[in-house]
Amino acid sequence: MAEQRDFLVEVGTEELPPKDLLRLSQAFTDGLVSELASAGLEHGDVIPFATPRRLAVRVDELAIEQPPRKIELRGPPVRVAFDNDGEPTRAALAFAEKCGVEVAALGRTGGEKGKGQWLCFDGEEPGQSSITLLPDIVERSLAQLPVARRMRWGSGDGEFVRPVHWIAMLLGEEIVPMRQFGIDSGRVTFGHRFHAPGAIALARAADYPSALAGQGYVVPDFAERRARVKQSAIAAAREAGGEVLIDPALLDEVSALVEWPVALIGSFDPEFLELPREVLVATLQNHQRYFPVLTASGQLKPTFVAISNLESRAPDRVRAGNERVIRPRLADAQFFWDTDRTRRLAARADELKNIVFEAKLGSIYDRSQRIAILAAEVAAVNGAPAEHVSRAALLAKCDLVTNMVGEFPELQGVMGRYYALLDGEPEDVAVALEEHYLPRFAGDRLPTGPVGQAVAIADKLDTLCGIFAIGKRPSGTRDPYGLRRAALGLLRILIESSLDLPLKELVAAAVHLQPVDSPDNSLAGDIYAYIMERLRAYYGDAGALRGHPEVFDAVLLREPASPLDFHRRLEAVIHFMTLDQSQALAAANKRVANILRKAEGEKICRVPDPELFTENEERALFADLVAAERAVEPMYSARRYTDALSHLAQLRAPVDAFFDAVMVMADEPELRRNRLALLARMREIFLHVADLSAINV
Repeated sequence: MAEQRDFLVEVGTEELPPKDLLRLSQAFTDGLVSELASAGLEHGDVIPFATPRRLAVRVDELAIEQPPRKIELRGPPVRVAFDNDGEPTRAALAFAEKCGVEVAALGRTGGEKGKGQWLCFDGEEPGQSSITLLPDIVERSLAQLPVARRMRWGSGDGEFVRPVHWIAMLLGEEIVPMRQFGIDSGRVTFGHRFHAPGAIALARAADYPSALAGQGYVVPDFAERRARVKQSAIAAAREAGGEVLIDPALLDEVSALVEWPVALIGSFDPEFLELPREVLVATLQNHQRYFPVLTASGQLKPTFVAISNLESRAPDRVRAGNERVIRPRLADAQFFWDTDRTRRLAARADELKNIVFEAKLGSIYDRSQRIAILAAEVAAVNGAPAEHVSRAALLAKCDLVTNMVGEFPELQGVMGRYYALLDGEPEDVAVALEEHYLPRFAGDRLPTGPVGQAVAIADKLDTLCGIFAIGKRPSGTRDPYGLRRAALGLLRILIESSLDLPLKELVAAAVHLQPVDSPDNSLAGDIYAYIMERLRAYYGDAGALRGHPEVFDAVLLREPASPLDFHRRLEAVIHFMTLDQSQALAAANKRVANILRKAEGEKICRVPDPELFTENEERALFADLVAAERAVEPMYSARRYTDALSHLAQLRAPVDAFFDAVMVMADEPELRRNRLALLARMREIFLHVADLSAINV
């Protein structure tokens, strides 16, 4: 086995963007692993490290050189390589020189089936040392990081996400020489900016995490640091007689802001507890990166946990500083809350006329009018009270012009619910003002009430159709209007809430409402196709297609009336694929489709004539088809597609027997057309669910 050593690379920077730290660390690690694999360098565990001031990776047991590489070269034809006297020509000598051997050491290849022969060389090329390869590997990995905008600093031409101050690169105990960003690599790292600002020399790569933690007051492992932040916050809150409220995204962000986390308890005036809970949480979490503290019953306490990045000699001063910062924030929130409540929410509707949604699509007020019309069409199907749906649609965007949402944009909808309830609006109307934004991200909750569902569907449809109508559909990874999120949210509401709505008709209605001149006749079809591609991704991400992506197309070919109907058909076909009979029947459907396609010129009867059957197998298949049709017709009417396909699986035996014994394309035209009619009837019974001929078997 080749000799192995641990490899470490650390890039020390100014403070990295906290919300991007994990993504950058993972990309750097993945890039190194990929580059090492391409170089043929075997290794053990790969451990990422990430703090606000560094990206690092340690690769354990890295081979110190590449394995030898087999070389197979083919040279000139033998007839060209030697003259009439058998002496090597210039071509043979040049090939031998290229291979580093004498002509006599070359082999010959070919000569099979009368073909000519060529000179050849089989040998080995020694692998390069890791210490030679690693600088380029690291450079390429850094260049591939997903950085939207790189910075330049000083007089050099280096570019990175933040200015780079040091690079440590060790292979075992040996420095890997590299110059990048105008800096030479070495064995020196740096610890905490305040606790241990001096240089720390690493004796070997394996010492990295212990040296930083022991001498540098830095916990370099992100997962370990996050666990320490969480545990210290829990302990501090319990010491204060409460339970900490930990948002996972905030936990990640705080862990990306500190290198040596220390939890501190702070407090604020209890009178601020009269503010809506969401306002307090947003102030503490989003504005100050503090963790709220709850009572045993889940109510907010006038207490918070702050995570400091140092062990202060005067923790009370640090605590007082945090309390001093949060007090004016909460006072501002109290002022906004009191001011907003002096006006009814409905009185703000006219102000929406001054906010442009999109230049070609009018104002937010115009958009609210379109949403109200669309939501009414949804309400006619899902049973929501029409008056409440109309009211909710017209009020849905009014909180955008409140002081509170101006300061806390993340509370749009939430504040609308509070203000609507204070105004005496019906509860389902108030709840819809918050729910119509749902789901806001993958995995988010869905609107639960019929009014909220209707407005949420209308809102997403208007966004999709409006942006498509002005020609700003997503391209590549760019999706500034969040159309992918809107389409997926729309589909989740329809499917997961079991709403059987005719999506094509709703899309057409939404397109018709857009304030654009003569929309393209194909626009509604394009939008529907876009939404269905998001549906394909929805099932793909969930792993529902189980290695059979063509199942989606098999259902799509039948153009189900609604996403919910599509979902039930897809579930039925996926279940059908688990049955023993599925492959044979899918193959039979494919065979039947091909036969009928080739026989398009035939005048096939709509109903096969039993009097024309000459074989027992076709009589048996016809009888079984008639019986199956009677059995599955009520199942189809009730959309019990899984039950229907499970029942139709019993047709495998008569179908197999038919194809084994009956010649479909008989010479006698009448007999042939009758058998084709029988096959068409068999295919039709399956097409009620999906086109099984599209499934690969």
